[in-house]
Amino acid sequence: MCLCSTDRIARYRARVSGPLADRIDLHVEVARQDPALLAQAEAPGESTLDVARRVARAHHQQLDRQGTLNAKLEAAALRRYCTLDTPSAELLNQASTRLALSTRGYYKVLAIARTIADLDGASNIEFEQIAEAINYRRLDRGTARV
Repeated sequence: MCLCSTDRIARYRARVSGPLADRIDLHVEVARQDPALLAQAEAPGESTLDVARRVARAHHQQLDRQGTLNAKLEAAALRRYCTLDTPSAELLNQASTRLALSTRGYYKVLAIARTIADLDGASNIEFEQIAEAINYRRLDRGTARV
């Protein structure tokens, strides 16, 4: 368990340069689990097999739709396959400004949102998927929620 102050954690995170952090797709803080929960015979939530099936479906969906995985799409292809409705586009624009996302960061959010939509079995990216994708990019930009 980390007992470091928030200032010390911020200084440590700042050691990773912006361009390097931009190349890391998901920035996720993982909370420590209760040992009693870990000791249970059956873990709550989706089984590993169910998750693997969902990931395989999303993988095939991406290949069928665009011939490659979302993570490998370039900017023009991301714009083509990641169309957003007005509220979703506004949320992404606000987050881009507030989190000072680089161009690379902006497009990573789109690719992540497209992947979340694929995992959800959705043909279009929804507002909630954009919000979730933004949250995966915010750890390197501070802790404020968008």
